Amino acid sequence: MNDQPGTTPDPARPEPQHTPTAHARTRRRPGRLGIAAMAGAAILGVSGLTYAAQAGNDPATTASAQTLPTKNRSDRDLTVLPFDRQAGSIDQAGTTDATAAQEAGLVYINTTVDYGAGQAAGTGMVLTSDGEILTNHHVVEGATAITVQVVSTGKTYQAAVVGYDSTHDVAVLQLKDASGLTTIKPDTSNAVAVGDKVTGVGNANGDGGAASAAAGTVAALNRSITVQSDAGSGAERLSGLIQVSADIIAGDSGGALYDSDGEVIGMNTAASSGSADVTGYAIPISQALTIADQIESGTETGTVHIGTTGFLGVQMAQSAYGQSDGALVAGTVEGSAARAAGITRGSTITQFNGSSISTAAELSDAVSRVDAGKTATVSWTDSAGTSHTATVTLKAGPIG
Repeated sequence: MNDQPGTTPDPARPEPQHTPTAHARTRRRPGRLGIAAMAGAAILGVSGLTYAAQAGNDPATTASAQTLPTKNRSDRDLTVLPFDRQAGSIDQAGTTDATAAQEAGLVYINTTVDYGAGQAAGTGMVLTSDGEILTNHHVVEGATAITVQVVSTGKTYQAAVVGYDSTHDVAVLQLKDASGLTTIKPDTSNAVAVGDKVTGVGNANGDGGAASAAAGTVAALNRSITVQSDAGSGAERLSGLIQVSADIIAGDSGGALYDSDGEVIGMNTAASSGSADVTGYAIPISQALTIADQIESGTETGTVHIGTTGFLGVQMAQSAYGQSDGALVAGTVEGSAARAAGITRGSTITQFNGSSISTAAELSDAVSRVDAGKTATVSWTDSAGTSHTATVTLKAGPIG
C-alpha cells in the first residue's frame, strides 16, 4: 500500500514549497496491491521503516535516526521515532502518569498491520460524544483493523476510518455503537506563545495502562520539519508546527498537547532524537480540526481521501519492475480478490479494468483508481501460458 511498487511507504508530509525530490501524496495513491514476507517478492507494506528528520527552520539542525525498540511495534512517528518488532520499551525521562482530567477525551488506538503479522499502537482524541476520533494519519496508516480504547473507562470499540489527509498527517475515525463519550476541550484561539507551559499526553510506548504526561514548554512556533525515509524516496516537509521541549515518544502520536489551563492546543505528531534532550512537535489543534471538518464534510480533494481504498491483493515480483509485458505476480493475499479470481504465483497480469498493464507500477496505479466494493476486470496469463479474464470485486485495503 505504498506509493510505488517495490518500495516501503514514505510517511513524510510535504508542503506546497517542497523540494523537487519530494513526492506529494494525492488522494489516489498507487500500490494498494498486497503484502508478504516472501523471498524474491516486493513487500508492499509498512514494516521495517526508519525515519530521519531535519528539525526546525534551520537547515543545519539535523536529528540523526536511531532504532528505538518499542512494545507491539508502537506507532510510527514521523521523524526519528522508528518502529520495529523488538520487545521492550523506551524510558521517558521526566514524565508522570496523566491525571484523570488529562485522560478525559483521550483514546488508545490499536491497529492490526501486515495482515495480522504485526500490531501498532498510538493515541487519539474524542471529538464527539458518539465516537468521532481525531488522530494522526500515520497512526492508522497500513491498518487492516482498528480497535479503540477509551482511556477513562477502559471500554473498547471497533473503529472505521472516515477519511484522512496524509499530506498534513490527520485522520478521522468513527467508533461503532459509541455514545456518551467525554470529548476534549480544544483551545482554537491560537494564543500560544514561546515559553508557555505545556504537557504532552499519550500512549507512550504503546503499552496501554495509565497515559503518560510529559511536561515542557513551547520552544518555537510555526516550525517546519524535514522528514527523510530510508526507503529513499526523498525528503519532504510538515509545517506550521508547535515545537516543545517535552519527551514526546513513539505511541504519543495523535495525543493531546495541553496548555496550562488544561485545554488542547495541539496534536502530538513527531519528535527528534539522537541526543539527551527530546524535541517534540505538535500540529496546532485549530489546523487539525479544520482538516477534520473537511473530512467530515465527505468531500474529497487533492489531499483529503474519504473512506476505504480498493485492494486487489497481489504481491509483485522484483523482476516485474523492469519488464514491459505485464506485472509478474509473486503471490496473493489470502481472502483477496486476486486469490478468489485464481491468480497465482508466476502469473503475469496484462490488463486491469480496461487498461493495458506493462509493469507493476502501471497495475498499482490502475488498482488505485477503483474504490473498495467496486468491480473491475483483470486479465492475466498463468505460469503455463494460459490466458484468463475475470471480474473481481475489490475489498477494502490497508489505510493508505
